Amino acid sequence: MKEADIQIILDHRYDQGWDYWTTEDRRLGKGAPFSCLEAAEYLLEVGMEPQTAILQKVAELLWESWREPGEFKLYPKGATFPCQTIPAATLLVRLGHGEDSRMKQTLAHLLDTRHEDGGWWCKKFYFGKGPETEFSNPLPTLNGLELFRRTNFVEEAEFDEAVEFLLSHWETKLPLGPCHYGIGTLFMQVEYPFRGYDLFYYLYVLSFYEKARNDDRFKEAFETLQGKLVDHQIIVERVVPKLRKLSFCQKGQPSELATKRYQEILRNLEK
Repeated sequence: MKEADIQIILDHRYDQGWDYWTTEDRRLGKGAPFSCLEAAEYLLEVGMEPQTAILQKVAELLWESWREPGEFKLYPKGATFPCQTIPAATLLVRLGHGEDSRMKQTLAHLLDTRHEDGGWWCKKFYFGKGPETEFSNPLPTLNGLELFRRTNFVEEAEFDEAVEFLLSHWETKLPLGPCHYGIGTLFMQVEYPFRGYDLFYYLYVLSFYEKARNDDRFKEAFETLQGKLVDHQIIVERVVPKLRKLSFCQKGQPSELATKRYQEILRNLEK
């Protein structure tokens, strides 16, 4: 399974007209679900070692996109946003670059630029402005928590406000933030690999935070996920069609790797 899936991912490395799943002008976020960032994440997920040459080349490309005061510019033109910087930083941490001085600067910058509700927000209003756009974007906020739980940069309690923001979203379920992330039918479907704002990823990330683990809203969401298990295994309910050839995330089938992520949640709940 591992070797076949790795080969399928590698077969897409020239899709964007250059190498390493990107374009000649280095649009590192283009080409979903086989963008440079995502393809590297899949390879890590199926067990490729972070120090493998091709993954370290991706790390090199990411560092080339790093800009002061600590952002990653994944496209040669246009503004930079937290929704780009956070996944780039997370991938670099997974690839072994967490102690780089530039990463420390990025983490400090992300902390300094949090929105008033503790999450991450930007001034890109795809759906127009309204009261809901004054809140942080839930997915970048969840991604931010995933990034920081992989580091020892600050204490966990530093993110209590962000955790509370996401737990409150479980109650309201309203579309929030400039990108209108809501909790509805799609959110409730188990998506794997982790790509978007859904129940499984939501619980996975929040399970690393004590404030969430002790909260009744988290427990209610977790019971919802438990109700979807079959023989204690995660069944993939939603996957991007272009990933259908990958054996580790077949729609409607149990996923060994997704179940391992679920087991991480269980271990976190024992803390």
